[in-house]
Amino acid sequence: MSEIIKPIETIYHGYRFRSRLEARWAVFFDSLGVKYEYEPEGFRLPDGSMYLPDFRVMCHASRGGDCEPFPLYIEVKGNMDEASAKKIKAFSWYNAYEGINWDLPDDEIETLIKSQNRQSLMIVGDIPEISDAQDIYDDRYMGCYDNLGFHLHPFNYETIDGDHFGAFPSVWERKFGLLGHEGHYLSWGDHIHTAYAYIAARRARFEHGERPQIVPMDYRGRIQLLKAQDIFGAIA
Repeated sequence: MSEIIKPIETIYHGYRFRSRLEARWAVFFDSLGVKYEYEPEGFRLPDGSMYLPDFRVMCHASRGGDCEPFPLYIEVKGNMDEASAKKIKAFSWYNAYEGINWDLPDDEIETLIKSQNRQSLMIVGDIPEISDAQDIYDDRYMGCYDNLGFHLHPFNYETIDGDHFGAFPSVWERKFGLLGHEGHYLSWGDHIHTAYAYIAARRARFEHGERPQIVPMDYRGRIQLLKAQDIFGAIA
């Protein structure tokens, strides 16, 4: 009987991550200058099972525009299995509006929606292979409509607010935000900084005591472009 291949636990930035992939996403957040929490708290789902999201960040923009900051949970999935998919759907805004009688008064509809106690969650997989700033909102690289299994998709608002629509991370002065998959939803944030953060995360190595290089920033959290080019190379 063959043994199951398990992910390699990785210590980085004071955390013991369950996999290299989780650690690389931590490098991504560090390279954005964004504060994050790893496995901050667990939740009991309506069926009594427990769910522990991987990361939590504060999100300051949605669909490319400033918004009231809200906690965004992030689930890192290399492979989607049925048990995980069931928990993600119960926890997030996936299909949260199904079965609602839209003929009810607005205040009753709002009460019904709030009573579900859904949380905004974004699924991510492997670090996207980005080579220029435009790639960060290109579905060919981000895979926002690629089915991970069980009708769930990475980088998609379907689990953030219930809308099947591409959701792409960006940053502005240490603030994390989300773009949308259309031209007028793409104006927020520093796309070059975000692209370099993906590059830094993909190149991150942890073997033999190696310390990943993160994107250099100034005191405001803006990318120091010339230094980034020296470390990671120039991008468009």
